[in-house]
Parts: sequence; C-alpha cells; structure tokens
Amino acid sequence: MYFFLAMLSLIDLFTCTTTLPNALCIFWFNLKEINFNACLVQMFFVHGFTGVESGVLMLMALDRYVAICYPLRYATILTNSIIAKAGLATFLRGVLLMIPFPFLVKRLPFCQSNIISHTYCDHMSVVKLSCASIKVNVIYGLMVALLIGVFDICCISASYTMILRAVVNLSSADAQQKAFSTCTAHLSAIIITYVPAFFTFFTHRFGGHTIPPSLHIIVANLYLLLPPTLNPIVYGVKTKQIRDSVIKLFRGEKGASIQDN
Repeated sequence: MYFFLAMLSLIDLFTCTTTLPNALCIFWFNLKEINFNACLVQMFFVHGFTGVESGVLMLMALDRYVAICYPLRYATILTNSIIAKAGLATFLRGVLLMIPFPFLVKRLPFCQSNIISHTYCDHMSVVKLSCASIKVNVIYGLMVALLIGVFDICCISASYTMILRAVVNLSSADAQQKAFSTCTAHLSAIIITYVPAFFTFFTHRFGGHTIPPSLHIIVANLYLLLPPTLNPIVYGVKTKQIRDSVIKLFRGEKGASIQDN
C-alpha cells in the first residue's frame, strides 16, 4: 500500500509542477502567453500524468481486493517485484498513449484566435482553435479515454464488487466495518479524481454550448488541483501509521524548538 501511495504522491507532485507555475504567472503577473512548443510539452505532461494517476488508482483498487479477499496470501501475491512491474506498466501505458497528442496537434493549421480559456494547455481546448478538421484528434482522444479511463473504471468497479461480496459474507459486524474502513480513503481519492475528470471530458465533447464556460474552466482547474491537495489529507487522516508519523514529526520539532530556546 505504501508503494502505491508513494507513486500517487509523486504523480500529484509532478502534475502540480507542470501546471501550477503557469497558472500563478497568469494570476499574479498577468503573463498570459506561452510558446506553442512549450504548450505542446505541457499538454503531453498534463495528460500523461493524469493517465498514470488513473492507472495507479486502479492498481490500488486491486491492492484492496487482494488485502481483503486474500489477506493470508497478500505478501506472496503482491511482492515488491510485482508492484514494480505493475507500476512500470502503468507508467509506460500513460506515457506511450499520450505521445501522439503533440504531433496530432502540431500538424493542424491555426488561422483564427490563439487564445485558450484554460490556465493550462488541454488537448481539446487547443485543437478547437484550429481552422481544419479535428476528426482524427477527437477519435484518438476517445480511444485513449477508453483505453485508460473506461478500462480503469471497469477494473475498479470489478474489484469493489468482489470486495463488497466478500465483506457481506463476513459473519462479524466489526470485521465488516474494519474491511469497509480500509477502502474509504481510496474511494475518496477515486471520487476526487474521476468526477471532475469525466465532467471535463464530456463537457469538451458534448456539452460545449450548454455548460457555462466559467463552470467548465473552474472544474477543469479543480481536476488538476483537487487530487494533489486532498489526497495527502485523506490518506493522512485515514491511515493510522501516516497520521501517527506526522504527529510524531511535529511533536519532535516542537520539542526541539523549546529545548533550543
């Protein structure tokens, strides 16, 4: 579990590093310009990291499934080698599927407005500025959404269906409550990540004229900012070992400060 939490934390950190400096430059210094090639690079990293994060959440659901349904075999099933290979496969899937995006955008002619409404370079926001057909971009975007988002959601749903079936069959109410409590942090992370992600995805493709632009922009920013902000809080509160370590860290610093004075 801690390996997966470390992966999730690193991805959230990299996602913030990719988008937050540019957003702060817009709001603090009114610097609203970005080089086209830099925009493509940012687009690749934004979609790549979010794709990897989705995969890590899927792996964490499988981790919860093994921990609850096969607790005695947990250490033998999820070895360090298996976790490393699963993490590497998830990373490669997210990166390789996102590589075509910058090239598909770079081939398009842009002869109209060059102003996007977001604080970062999103694939659909950029291609909508083109004066040529964007059919290939839309089809590839849908294909990537199916291979990453829909696939991961299906795996997560299947894992929790089997978890729910196993928990319901437990005879003790305390055991059922304990099993459910181990999943609450992960379920919170799924909601925090996928709700704004799917809202942004479907709004770009199907609700562009019915959803207010301001709401779309706010949710698109929350889609990248909420998970890095709330995931440490959720797992810090729900995971006893992490919570105790943080408390011990602050108590140790406070004690050292008082002793120095």
